[in-house]
Amino acid sequence: MPSTDRAIDAPDEPTARRRILVVTPDTLGTLMAGPAIRAWEIATALSQFADVRLISTNRAQGLTSDRFHVAFADDVRLRTHVDWADVLVFQGHVLRSFPWIKTTDTIIVADIYDPMHLEQLEQGKDLEPVDRMAVSIDTVEVLNDQLERADFMVCASDKQRDFWLGQLAGLARINPATYDADPSLRSLLDVAPFGVQNEPPVQKQHGIKGVVPGIGPDDKVIIWGGGIYNWFDPLTLIRAVAVARAAHPDLRLFFMGAAHPNPDIPAMRMAVEARALADELGLAGEAVFFNESWVPYADRADFLLDADLGVSTHYEHLETQFSFRTRILDYLWASLPIISTDGDTFAGIIRENDLGRVVPPEDVDALAAAIEELLYDAEARSRISANVAAFARSHTWEHSLRALVAFCKNPSRAPDLVAGVESERTRITNDLRRRVSGLEASSSWRLTKPLRTASHWLAQRARKL
Repeated sequence: MPSTDRAIDAPDEPTARRRILVVTPDTLGTLMAGPAIRAWEIATALSQFADVRLISTNRAQGLTSDRFHVAFADDVRLRTHVDWADVLVFQGHVLRSFPWIKTTDTIIVADIYDPMHLEQLEQGKDLEPVDRMAVSIDTVEVLNDQLERADFMVCASDKQRDFWLGQLAGLARINPATYDADPSLRSLLDVAPFGVQNEPPVQKQHGIKGVVPGIGPDDKVIIWGGGIYNWFDPLTLIRAVAVARAAHPDLRLFFMGAAHPNPDIPAMRMAVEARALADELGLAGEAVFFNESWVPYADRADFLLDADLGVSTHYEHLETQFSFRTRILDYLWASLPIISTDGDTFAGIIRENDLGRVVPPEDVDALAAAIEELLYDAEARSRISANVAAFARSHTWEHSLRALVAFCKNPSRAPDLVAGVESERTRITNDLRRRVSGLEASSSWRLTKPLRTASHWLAQRARKL
């Protein structure tokens, strides 16, 4: 396979297979966060019946596949890839970064599994009020661009789908053309959640027990299987560990991803507060441990299989209600009993399938009791682990991506886009762009306001619509 630190200039040989381009703005490499992992698994699934290229617009290094091309692409090279593709599957800010994609004839699939505008309400709390408002509104517009242009969309759960249908209705994407083509609207928006690895986990070596200083081979380990972000609540968890540890000195909490694999993403406030609390309670290096790097995707089984319990704790807010905690899929993969805060999609799944325990938000005592039960009640642990293993088998990537695979096997343009249907928002925005284009072409046009470019003016004006 070619090196992944440059764009792939693969020859366009005649083929009857679909040509599908998967694009992520996340880092592709041995160290990958959720968006890149999802893009990788999508490319893997689609490569079974199509010629696939997996592209990062950020960086791609040290990662290859025998099934598809993996590469970084800048604007120029991305144009070549998009021209090559029959179908483009993307996530994140790709349309905002490369707006020319919206004008191509390529069939576009928007992967909207992450409601970024809800996430931003928590993530942006550290910004100045005016900046926080601007970033929040801009994130809404990033998503609106996707919802208006996509021929097909996938999200992470049926609850998310209901949420996205409301936003689609507000953008006039639910109209006679899309409704008459499919009254269920599944051909426009369907569900393709994060999945569990198709193959069972295999431990090549110990990642935690007997390896991390302070954690012995027989200690009981709770694992926090991802990054520490502002919308999570590691503080209640650390306090609960302090309570449970009084009766169980062999209890350990291990944060698997204290540093994000994308160097452009700094440590968040909550990660700093978690470390400070562990120090304050005298638990750092004794009962609470922070992995100072990000675990390679291919090696995460070494860590997960050293754990006895998986945990995901968060606060009670809007982001929680529509979230789909991807780290819990790894807990399922490793057959770990799970403790989760109530309020998100997985809380109901855990309850209904007896996969662990669900606790109220910010309830230290309830969390400590759940930890004690699932770590030290052998009968409960054995029963729940078996339930988790059985549940995981029906939630592999092979199952979770069925809707996306089905569309990509028989892709088509959305009927309303073919018919030229557009929302009032789109009409006004397009009219503004035409007017500004005319102003820029006029030699008599002069800026009378402190805005340096017409595109800047357009962006400012569009935010007021």
